[in-house]
Amino acid sequence: MKAVGIGIIAFLLFLLQRKIYEKYWDKKLKVTVAFAQQGITQGQVGEVVEIIENRKRLPLNLLKVKFQTSRYLEFADNPDARNMDQYYRNDLFQIRGGERITRRLKFVGLKRGYYHIRNIDLVGSDLLMSHEMSKQMTTQSYLYVYPKTFEGEEFTESLQKLNGEILVKRHLMEDPFEYRGIREYQPFDDIRSVNWKATARTGALKVNQKNYTAMQTVRIFLNVEDTGISKRGEAVEASMQIAMGIASYFLAQGTKVACYGNGRDIISGEAVNIAGGAGAGQLDAIRKALARIDTDQPVWSFAKLHEEKLLQDAGSTVTMFISPNGYDDFLELLEKCGNAGMDYVWFYPYTGVPPKVPEGFKKHVRFLKFER
Repeated sequence: MKAVGIGIIAFLLFLLQRKIYEKYWDKKLKVTVAFAQQGITQGQVGEVVEIIENRKRLPLNLLKVKFQTSRYLEFADNPDARNMDQYYRNDLFQIRGGERITRRLKFVGLKRGYYHIRNIDLVGSDLLMSHEMSKQMTTQSYLYVYPKTFEGEEFTESLQKLNGEILVKRHLMEDPFEYRGIREYQPFDDIRSVNWKATARTGALKVNQKNYTAMQTVRIFLNVEDTGISKRGEAVEASMQIAMGIASYFLAQGTKVACYGNGRDIISGEAVNIAGGAGAGQLDAIRKALARIDTDQPVWSFAKLHEEKLLQDAGSTVTMFISPNGYDDFLELLEKCGNAGMDYVWFYPYTGVPPKVPEGFKKHVRFLKFER
């Protein structure tokens, strides 16, 4: 009888602890799962930070924290846990009452994009881990993976040559009465612009920066149309890397940069439309816009979308097209630009054999080979 009594008491205690856990397991339990950074560049390492706070005395012998994000974020400790669409994560914790646990999960941003963590699923167990309870939490953590900058000797040489042409025009328009700061000396600077006090203070040549009466703007027109029989997704991605390279280079020179495109923004559904501007804020706006282009959605006709802007706003600008194809409507638009007296450059990324373009466009095109 004594053994039966002990068994009954044990069973009642078992039921009691289960009831207690069913009611209180998630009370004063705070769980956050979020990206540590707002943005990283493609190929760089980022982090997801999991923070578990159990602000009650009741311990949790087993707590599962589950979330999902894009398969293009490759986690170092679990690189193969991906399916066709998403990456699913299931982390296990044992946490005492009044304890806080922080776990950092490193990953590599494999592909340009805009990624979310929207939901967190929690699964807790009772003290004896005989019964599980679950709940779902919503969160809004996002990450930009910016396109990396296109690399290549031909690309660098093209930008340097274009920059030289712009500098000549800017020098003619410099306003000597408008001072806007000090920067490092560059080989193309006039020795008369050296700030000798700043040079003596820093030990490196510094020059005064002047404003310009009519500062030129570099206009980037990005055509990501890819409607051929053979899809060229890698060439489209290379096009965005070229746009990133152009914007980074000329903004660093103090030149205004504008960026337009025909791809759809994954948030707004609109086309890229960033008016000319300068400085770090402009670079941030451009790289975010490029990261948000959703290549899975249909694009607008490049010619219909941008013809009016191209032909009407060409004054005091340098126009650069980026397109991984030479479809007929695009070539017709370039021909109209040429007939209107516009001097432009067309950056054409390719892999394998250089593509062919009609004779009249060869003086404008810059072929850029990239590796798969």
